[in-house]
Amino acid sequence: MPDERWLIAGLGNPGGGYAGNRHNAGYLVADELARRMGGKFRPGKFRSTVAEGRLAGTPVTVLKPLTYMNESGGPVAGVRNFYHVPPERVVVVHDELDLPFGTIRLKLGGGDNGHNGLRSVTAALGTREYYRVRFGISRPPGRMDPAAYVLRDFTAAEREELPFMVDQAAGAVETLLRDGLAAAQNEFHREQPGR
Repeated sequence: MPDERWLIAGLGNPGGGYAGNRHNAGYLVADELARRMGGKFRPGKFRSTVAEGRLAGTPVTVLKPLTYMNESGGPVAGVRNFYHVPPERVVVVHDELDLPFGTIRLKLGGGDNGHNGLRSVTAALGTREYYRVRFGISRPPGRMDPAAYVLRDFTAAEREELPFMVDQAAGAVETLLRDGLAAAQNEFHREQPGR
């Protein structure tokens, strides 16, 4: 019998060379969620690493695909199918160019907005109807190619704020699980002080 498990996927690229990249915001949040539930990442099936535990009183599997971003869907769908998690209990945490740095937004469903990781997840799950926690990284300056920008490390100034943002995004996931989407949006869509 399936339990009430949620699957939370933090998107990023594997390997130390990508660790500080803007594109790896999802991995950073996944690490914080694992820390909060006292779980350790271990090699999982389907080219992923997973941590298991409870968040907001709910059984949770936190997943980091070990594929590159544009192939994230395979691991997410594989783990989802293994645990028989319905799409309405899948949360994908990802970087978002169209939100200013320091902004966290939650939504259910929608397009991929040019994000290759989301495109891959949507194709593999066969639905757009899963939750997204969008981690704002701002648009690139000037005429910089967005594809190059997302693979750049956060700036020194951004790195100072990063722990706060990661904490906010992890808190948004927990609130979503505990209280639902509307409550999480009400809490985390406010303008943060000092912005």
